[in-house]
Amino acid sequence: MKSLQQFRRNRLSRPIFKRAKAALPGLSDTEREALTAGDVWWDQALFSGHPDWDQLLDTPPATLSDEEQAFLNGPVDRLCAMLDEWEINRQRGDLPPEVWDYLKDNGFFAMIIPREYGGLAFSAFANSEVVRRIASRSVVTAVTVMVPNSLGPGELLMHFGTQAQRDYWLPRLADGRELPCFGLTSSEAGSDAAAMRDRGRVCRGTFKGQEVLGIRLQWSKRYITLSPVATVLGLAFKLEDPDHLLGEETRRGITLALVPTDLPGVTTGRRHLAAMQFFQNGPTEGQDVFIPLDYVIGGVEQVGKGWPMLMSALAAGRGISLPSLAAAATALAARTTGAYARIRHQFGIPIGEFEGVQERLGVLAADAYMVEAARRLTCAGLDQGYKPSVVSAIMKVHTTYRMRESIDHALDVHAGKAVIDGPGNYLSDLYRAVPVSITVEGANILTRSMIIFGQGAIRCHPWLLKEMLALEEENPSRALDAFDEAFWGHAAHTTRTLFRAWIRSWSGGLFAPSPDRGSQHGYFRQLSRYSAVLALLADGALLTLGGDLKRREMLSARLGDMLAELYLLSAVLKRWQDEGRQAADRALVEYNLARGLATLDRSIQGVLANLPNRPLAVCLKLLVQPLGVRHQGPSDRLTKRCARLLLDPGPDRERLTPGLFLEAGASGALAELERCFQFVTETAPLRERLHKAGCDDPREALRRGLISDHQAERLEQAQALSDRVIAVDDFPPGILGESNFTPTPSPTPSASASDTRKAADASDR
Repeated sequence: MKSLQQFRRNRLSRPIFKRAKAALPGLSDTEREALTAGDVWWDQALFSGHPDWDQLLDTPPATLSDEEQAFLNGPVDRLCAMLDEWEINRQRGDLPPEVWDYLKDNGFFAMIIPREYGGLAFSAFANSEVVRRIASRSVVTAVTVMVPNSLGPGELLMHFGTQAQRDYWLPRLADGRELPCFGLTSSEAGSDAAAMRDRGRVCRGTFKGQEVLGIRLQWSKRYITLSPVATVLGLAFKLEDPDHLLGEETRRGITLALVPTDLPGVTTGRRHLAAMQFFQNGPTEGQDVFIPLDYVIGGVEQVGKGWPMLMSALAAGRGISLPSLAAAATALAARTTGAYARIRHQFGIPIGEFEGVQERLGVLAADAYMVEAARRLTCAGLDQGYKPSVVSAIMKVHTTYRMRESIDHALDVHAGKAVIDGPGNYLSDLYRAVPVSITVEGANILTRSMIIFGQGAIRCHPWLLKEMLALEEENPSRALDAFDEAFWGHAAHTTRTLFRAWIRSWSGGLFAPSPDRGSQHGYFRQLSRYSAVLALLADGALLTLGGDLKRREMLSARLGDMLAELYLLSAVLKRWQDEGRQAADRALVEYNLARGLATLDRSIQGVLANLPNRPLAVCLKLLVQPLGVRHQGPSDRLTKRCARLLLDPGPDRERLTPGLFLEAGASGALAELERCFQFVTETAPLRERLHKAGCDDPREALRRGLISDHQAERLEQAQALSDRVIAVDDFPPGILGESNFTPTPSPTPSASASDTRKAADASDR
C-alpha cells in the first residue's frame, strides 16, 4: 500500500504539482486574507453537491428574547412615531435633535456592545428586526442606526481591541458620548482597498504634552456615513516604518486606528448628498494628524493586520444591515401595492383584478416571502456563532437586487401616485435608497461577478483551498505531500459529483435525496440535483480555466448566481417548515421554487454556452442538461394565487408582511392607506351589489331603498378615505425653487482645519 502511495506521489502527483504551480498565479496578501475571512456554513453543504437537508431543518429558527421583543414594542415603536421622513429629507436635512438624543439615550447605537460595557448585547436577529422596523418608517434613521452596529469601531474593538481600549471606548460608545464612523473608501480605493493612498508613518511626537511613539497620518476619505457628526473615526491606512522603530519591516501594511475627530489636522463636517437621502454622510481629511501608537485598534500587535480584521467584521455585518433594509422595503412594497390595487378602481373594478397588475403583485408577494426567509435563516446562522462571509455576500447582493425589483413593480402599479413626490408618497424614499443599498458595503457588480463564486469556490470546496495552500507552501517536500493528498481527494470528489449530477439530471431528480420529514420532497430533490450540477460545473470550469477563471467574471457570476439561488430557495423551504407549512403560503413556496429552478436552468445554459473548452461543454451538457431548459417559471394561475394574498385582508397577508411600522405617528400616509384598505374590503360586497344594480352612488341607493342608512354611511366613509389615499401632493408656486443645500467648493487640502470648519459652517448657514 505504501509503495502504491509513493508511486502515486512521485510519478503522478509530482508532474501535476509542477504544472499547477507554474500555471496558478500566486495569491496576494489581500486576496489570501479576503478568501480566508469568516466561516463556511450552509453554503458549504450546498457547494458540496450532496447537502444534508437535516442540517438545514435542524437549525433553530431565529427568535427574540422577551427583552428584545419589549425593545421592539417599546423604544423602537416610540422612535418610529417620532419620525417624519418628508421633514427629515425635505425640510431639516437631518434627524431632529430630539431624535438624536432619543437614539443615544435608549441604546440604539449599542445593540452589539456587551452588557458589561453598558450595551444591549442583542442577538443578530434582534439587531436585524430593529433595523427592519425602523426602515419601514424612515430609511435615513435606519441607516443612522445600522452603521454603528455593523462595520465600525464597536465591532472591531470587541473582537480585536486591547482590554484598555475596550474599557475606555465601549462604555462611551454605548451611552452616546462618542458617535463613531469608519473611514475606508477613498477616491482611489473603492472595492480595491489595497489601492488606498492614505498613509501613516511611525515616528515620535508630542501628544498631550508628552513625547510618545506614535503615527503621523495623512488621509482623504469619502462616502463615510456619520463622518460629519462623528466624534471618533475608525481609520484604515497603510502604515510605514522608515526608521524601523517597530522592527525590521518598512512597509507594515493596512492598519486600523481610532482617531478622535477633535485632534488638530482632522477635517470633518462637510456632507455628501446620497440620492436625496439626508443621512449624515461625507468626506473626511487628515493633515499631519499625530496619534499615539496605542490608538491602533489592538495595539502594536495588530499593526498591519487591518485587512483581515475588516473582512472578519464584514463577514457578519454585511449579512444583517442591508438585508434588513431590503426585507423592510420588499414587505412594504408588497403590502402597500396590494392595498392600493384593492382601493384604486378603473372601469368600475379594483385595478388588482386586472391580470397585468396581478402579474406584478405575484412577484411582489414572492419576493417579500423569499427575502424575509433568507434574512431569518442568515440571522439564525449568525446567532449560532458563524460568520459566513459567502452567505453574507449573497444576502447583500441578492436581497438588494430584489429590493430594486420590488420597488420598480410597486411604482408600476401605483403609477402617478408614486411619481408625484410629497408627504403622501410612501415609496419615493425607498426608490431613492435603492442605488445606495446596491453600492455600499461592496458594490453589487463586483461582489456578484468576483466574490460570491470566487470566494465560495475556494472556501466551500472540500479540497480546492488545500490545493492552493499546498502550492504556496515553501518547503518542497511538505508542499508535495499536501498537494498529493488534496489533489487525489479532489479527483475522488469530482468523480462522485459527476455520477450524482448525471443520475439526478437524467432522472429529473427522482433519485436525489430529500429529508424524511415534512412535505415538498420534490423540491428538496430538485435542489439536491442542482447542487450536484453546480459542484460539477465548478470543477469543470476550474479544471479548464485554472487561475484565469477569476478574469472570466461573467462565467463566475453565473456560477455564483447558482450558489445564491440554491441558498435563497433552501431558505424558502426552511421558512415553510418553521412556520408550520401554512396552506396559504404553499403558493409562495411553489412560485419561488418554480422561478428559482428556471433561473438555475438559465444559469447552467449560460455557463455551458460560454465555457471556452467546447468539447468539455458538450459533454457536460449531455450529462446535466440533455433536454435543454425544462423549467419555465411560475404559471399564470400560480401568480394569481400569490397576488390574492396581498389583495385580501387576513392572517395570510399579516404573516407575509410582518413587523412593519404602520401606525400614524408624525405622518399618517401609511396608516391612512391601511384604514382605507380595511373600509374598502369590508364594504366591497355591498359596493359590488350596487354596481350590478347600476347604482354606484350611496345616496341614490339609499333613496331607492337598496341599502340602509348605516350602509350608506360606511360606503361614503370608504369613498372619502379612497379619495384621500388616491390624491397626490401639490405645492404653492415658488416653494419648489427654495433650497438650503447649495453646494460650495471644497476647501483645498492645504487649508487649515479651522478654515475648513468655517467653510463648512458657512455652507450649513
